[in-house]
Amino acid sequence: MTLLDIKNHLENLNQIAFQLPNGSLVPSHFHVTEVGKVDKNFIDCGGTVRTESVANFQLWEANDYDHRLHPEKLVSIIELSQRLLKLDDYLEIEVEYQGETIQKYDLDVKEGVFQLTTKFTDCLAKDNCGIPQEKPKKNLNQLTQPTNTCAPNSGCC
Repeated sequence: MTLLDIKNHLENLNQIAFQLPNGSLVPSHFHVTEVGKVDKNFIDCGGTVRTESVANFQLWEANDYDHRLHPEKLVSIIELSQRLLKLDDYLEIEVEYQGETIQKYDLDVKEGVFQLTTKFTDCLAKDNCGIPQEKPKKNLNQLTQPTNTCAPNSGCC
């Protein structure tokens, strides 16, 4: 989800809810303590120099149970961040939230609820590392049976 996507979704909401991958909700008294841009410059294991940029949201909760972040307030925080930090509308969003350690999630939306979706590591240079390409899996029930094209006494069998 991009910054533009979240702003568009927020325009149609009366309240904000974030759901963790396990189905539980981030407590409704959460704060968005940071909106920023994270630039990552790195070399993958195949020696290719790469860069990635994401818009970073940090969710945090305190003991102020009466706090509620309203959609229009989050839009104003995002727009202020965009102006001051020169954030592009099309930056993908990564969300940080405290679990056993700081956990990072991708963001999606389903039925008006923002979904924190699991992120995974990956090798970006599989072809240089000798990692075989994953072969597509096929369901044996969907394979067609070969037809016999040999006629009796034709000499092909």
